[in-house]
Amino acid sequence: MLRQASEAHKLLLIKAFLYSAGSAKQTLILPRKMPLAIFDLDNTLLAGDSDYLWGQFLGEIGAVDRDAYERENERFYQAYREGRLDIMEFLAFSLAPLAANSPQQLATWHARFMREKIAPRITAAALALVARHRDAGDTPMIITATNAFVTAPIAARFGIPHLIATEPEHDGERYTGRVAGTPSFREGKVQRLHAWLSEHGGNLDGAWFYSDSHNDLPLLQAVPNPVAVDPDEPLAAHARAHGWPIISLLDERAADPHRHV
Repeated sequence: MLRQASEAHKLLLIKAFLYSAGSAKQTLILPRKMPLAIFDLDNTLLAGDSDYLWGQFLGEIGAVDRDAYERENERFYQAYREGRLDIMEFLAFSLAPLAANSPQQLATWHARFMREKIAPRITAAALALVARHRDAGDTPMIITATNAFVTAPIAARFGIPHLIATEPEHDGERYTGRVAGTPSFREGKVQRLHAWLSEHGGNLDGAWFYSDSHNDLPLLQAVPNPVAVDPDEPLAAHARAHGWPIISLLDERAADPHRHV
């Protein structure tokens, strides 16, 4: 039976990744056995928001009306930061370009998106953290509200085979612009994770969850080892009040103006 991390291990983690400038270059010492190491993606493992960046990219290449799309993208982003995002309204907006374009065209665009927008925002510290969990015998997983079309190749880039993301509906030939199932957002992340655990015969004993956002408090509170990563102020305050570790995964390559802060 995989065992829960001890308090000593938690103290080692806090010491290794004390939230301060340059802390991402320090060494994180992990306990030997952990079942799940769960990571939020946007502004946690990734030094930027992949959903926002995808919309920005679509405007830059002329796939959408750049000014109109960026205004809406920014409006939804602000609502997310303030904890008042209507997820279904946002998904109707963000999934529309998937329905408007062929899978072949989308795949071509996504390959370029990975090179231009995502690769520069994958930090050495994030890769090292995933590697340390994997080397410790843990099972890495990404859970994100961003849709699976955008995020599956990013998860693959991190070498993480387990991804829970919002699923865009597909009719067998094209995306429809609708959502399939429960979006993995806020409480939806908890619901989707429990469904995954039930399917795979797993549990949250000793699990870790890393996130930057107060929107992830439902899942952070559901695991025994929550960690705030470059957190927004509401999450930072909550983490300090509850004695959760606060770490940074940023390095010199990670400069993105649209962070959850």
